[in-house]
Amino acid sequence: MEGLPEDCIIDILSRGSPRDACRSAVVSSVFRMAVESDMLWDRFLPPDHQEIISESASPVTFKSKKELFFKLSSPLLIDRGLKAFSIDRATGKKCYMLSARELYIAWSANPLFWCWKPIIQSRFAETVELRMTSWLEVEGKINTRILSPNTMYKAYLIVQVAHHRAYGLDVVPCEVSVEVGDLCSRGMVTLSHNACTKQSLEHVCDENKVKDGLRSKCVDRVSRIGCERKDGWLEIELGEFYNQGMCEEEVKMSLREVNGVHLKGGIVVEAIEIRPI
Repeated sequence: MEGLPEDCIIDILSRGSPRDACRSAVVSSVFRMAVESDMLWDRFLPPDHQEIISESASPVTFKSKKELFFKLSSPLLIDRGLKAFSIDRATGKKCYMLSARELYIAWSANPLFWCWKPIIQSRFAETVELRMTSWLEVEGKINTRILSPNTMYKAYLIVQVAHHRAYGLDVVPCEVSVEVGDLCSRGMVTLSHNACTKQSLEHVCDENKVKDGLRSKCVDRVSRIGCERKDGWLEIELGEFYNQGMCEEEVKMSLREVNGVHLKGGIVVEAIEIRPI
């Protein structure tokens, strides 16, 4: 290995993951020099990273491609602050968050039903809190073109439950789904008033679910449980999909409870996040 040219070592390391490359730095000084090379980290960065940086809500400064990679591993506000972009540190795959303003939320323009407001814990300028409705519908869309190809993704709705104002959320389960073309992942989730014990997806049927780019039959699952995030928000898994990257397709991600007639309120919507499995 010591006799190999640096560009050859870089080529070898670039075929693995960023995490593997960093671990290889302890092997020898030759590997350590390769891991500091801009040539290596340019391969780990998305091909369109310059275009993404140009949409940043604030300037992005960096001294090396490695520094840029790790800066982008934290969410970067783009598109006038309505979206957040990041790179998965372990794999280099793209991640996106669509703020509440980027989502379709039924009746969200009516202040009788929803209240738009800033929350200090949110990375976005505004979140929206449900005051009262019997028709709960939240939907986000993203084009597969901007995601990493040959990658399995999951979509999550990022919310908080306003404990003292929450009511009616756990009366009727909500339907969650992710649709890409004629493929659809569906499930049911019961929203809990207790953010720490998020009840969830007691009976799930993933229709035409994609695994490793292939279709599989409908699968029943029990106790598919979400979790509280490190940032204090709650994430509700909406479903998963495989992005082959062969052609552009629209991904539709949603949570709906439109069958019940009872009133509910007290849930705060921040965003929908799409990240690799």
